[in-house]
Amino acid sequence: MMAKNMLTDQFMEPLNGARTALIDIHAGDGNLIIERLTSGEPLLVSGTLQYFENQGAPTRSLASNSGQVTFMLRGGRAGQSWFHLPWSACNGATEWQIQLNPAVTSDLTAHSDGGNVRLNLAGMTITRLSADTGGGNVEAVLPDNAADLNVNVKTGAGNVTVEIGSGLAGSNVITAASGAGNVVVRVPHGVAARIHATTGLGKAIMDPRFSMIDKSTYQSSDFDSAANKVEITVQSGAGNVSVNTL
Repeated sequence: MMAKNMLTDQFMEPLNGARTALIDIHAGDGNLIIERLTSGEPLLVSGTLQYFENQGAPTRSLASNSGQVTFMLRGGRAGQSWFHLPWSACNGATEWQIQLNPAVTSDLTAHSDGGNVRLNLAGMTITRLSADTGGGNVEAVLPDNAADLNVNVKTGAGNVTVEIGSGLAGSNVITAASGAGNVVVRVPHGVAARIHATTGLGKAIMDPRFSMIDKSTYQSSDFDSAANKVEITVQSGAGNVSVNTL
């Protein structure tokens, strides 16, 4: 039987001169939303966290060294085991809303055991993103003007959508994968890309500007000579995989 008493924890961590951050968030089996802080307050991170009374409150830790901070956030022990259906039917019992300081260069890890994960990182500075859930959907909007970005987004059963920001610089690597759902990556017009696409039961759907090189590889005509480019891997066990141009 599900615990009926849902509580809310609100928190704020001061900036304290942080310039770079390792952010590691584990939302238990709930939904997770991460976006940028818009209040202008000197904060590193703030959030509103739902949890059931029998789980215990989420725990936080913060360590700082010469302008780099490591922030970890963990959900309490789950009060019950949730059965998650794939695709849109999956939804966590609780919701976490997290806001990060856009001026801090962040290495971000975001995890849910089975809820949906939504990341709106527009306007932020991200060097690495690892986001995953056991069975929910994952939506990630990546920042504009990112450079040498490393992104890994995956789910056990839901759908995955990744939107790449404009002004991409350097060599960037993006992996998007689902065990059963559809996977979509959106690439800005004019960005050179090579795509590795595999699916067990679905089909690969590619924008016409990407030519087939072999049975699972596609690329834009300017990829080999481009200074700024992205290497994309899209995978699904049962759904469709597609790469579209914004």
